[in-house]
Amino acid sequence: MDLLCNAYSTASDEDEDEDHHHRHSQRRIPEIPTLRPSKRPKPQNPHTAITNPLPFPTIIPQTQNEPPIPGRYISKRERAALAPRVSHPFPPSSVTSPPVLGNISDANIRHDIIASLRHKTKERTQFSQISRRLSIALNGHSKAVNALQWSTSHPHLLASAGMDNTVCIWNVWNRDEKQARVFSYHTAAVKDVKWSVQGLFVLSCGYDSSSRLIDVEKGLETQVFKEEQVVSVVKFHPNNSSLFLSGGSKGLVRLWDIRTGKAVHQYNRGLGPILDVEFNIDTKQFISSSDVSKGNVSENSIIVWDVTRQVPLSNQVYVEAYTCPCIRCHPIDPYFIAQSNGNYIAIFSAKTPFKLDKYKRYESHGVSGFPIKCNFSLDGEKLATGSSDGCIYFYNTKNTDLIRKIKVYEHACIDVAFHPIMPNVIASCSWNGDVSVSE
Repeated sequence: MDLLCNAYSTASDEDEDEDHHHRHSQRRIPEIPTLRPSKRPKPQNPHTAITNPLPFPTIIPQTQNEPPIPGRYISKRERAALAPRVSHPFPPSSVTSPPVLGNISDANIRHDIIASLRHKTKERTQFSQISRRLSIALNGHSKAVNALQWSTSHPHLLASAGMDNTVCIWNVWNRDEKQARVFSYHTAAVKDVKWSVQGLFVLSCGYDSSSRLIDVEKGLETQVFKEEQVVSVVKFHPNNSSLFLSGGSKGLVRLWDIRTGKAVHQYNRGLGPILDVEFNIDTKQFISSSDVSKGNVSENSIIVWDVTRQVPLSNQVYVEAYTCPCIRCHPIDPYFIAQSNGNYIAIFSAKTPFKLDKYKRYESHGVSGFPIKCNFSLDGEKLATGSSDGCIYFYNTKNTDLIRKIKVYEHACIDVAFHPIMPNVIASCSWNGDVSVSE
C-alpha cells in the first residue's frame, strides 16, 4: 500500500500540487532546472533588413542541458518548453526586379537611323515609298501580342504587350540585343500598353484586373491601379499625362489621376465589356466601344461621352449588329473611324450628332473576330490596318482606296503603328507572338 500511495502521489496533473510535489521529490531525485522558452534574440541593428528568408518552415528544437529522467513528473510549463518550436518563413516580396537584357540608349544604333531621328524630318511620305518588305524581326514573346506603340520622346524604342504576361521594350535598331527590357509585373495576360509623353514610363493593363505604371529606365513598377474587372484598354489624356482612361470587362470606364492614384470620374451604362476608348480631337469628349452582342442592343456599341459631366452625348452612333474592337480619331480632320467585325472600317463625324458616313468606308481587309487594330499616319493621309490574313493594308484617307497590302505573317496581324518621325517605317504584331518593323 505504501508503494501504491507513493506512486499515485507523484503522478498528479493538478497545477496547484506542483510545488508540493517538487518539495517531496527533491529527496528522491536530483533537481532538474525548469526549461523556459527562449526569447528571439534582438538584432544588433534593428533597421537592418533580412535578405535571406527561410524558404520553408524550419523546426527548431529547444536546447536542453540534461535529458529528463524516466518516470519523473513533467509539469505543463516543462512540456511547453520541451515541445518543438516552428519558425515560419518570411513572406516573399511581392515586387521582383525584372531582368534587364539590353541597353535602351541610342548610342549603338545605325548612323542613318540616328541622323533621321535627330533631325526629326517629318516630311510627307509618297505612297510609292511605303515599304514592301519586312526588315526587322523582333522575337521575344511566346504567345499572341495584343498591342504595340512607339515612344514619341525616345523614338528608337517600341513597346509591346503580350498574352505571355509580359511587356517588352525593344531597342529596334540596336546592333546588339534588341530586346532591352522584359517586364513581368502582370500576373495574367497583358491587353494594352501605352507610352507616357513625359519621361520613360509605360502604362499597361490586363487580365489581372490592374493597370500598372512602369519606369522603363529603372525597371521599376511605380504604381498599381486595381479594379474589380479585367482591364482591356488604357489611354493617356492628350493634354495631361497625369490622367488616363481605363475600360474593362464589366462595362466600366474610369478616368484616373496618377498623382493621387485614384479614379476621379466613372462612366457606366451597364453595357458589355469595353473594347476600346479614344479621346476626341478637342479632348473634351471621348468615344468608347463596347461588346453588346449578348444584350442585343447594338445601338449602344459606340458611345460619345462628355469627359467632365460623365454623361453620354450620343448612344446611337452605330446601329449595326457588329462589335468594333478599335476606335481612332483622325489627327487633323474632324472625324473618327471604327474597325468593325463586319470586315470594314466605318467613318463617323466627330461633331454632334456624330453621324455615320453611309457613302464611304474602308473595306478590303478581314477582321473575322480578331481584335484587329488600325492607325493613321501623322499627316493623316494614310490609314494602316492589320488583317486576319496576316497582311497590312494601306488606304488613302481622301478616297478610301486601297493603296497596297504587305504580307507579313502567316497568322492574323493584330496591331500596326506608324513611326512618329520616319513616315516610311511601320511596326506590327501578330497572333502567334511575332513583332516586326517594316522600313
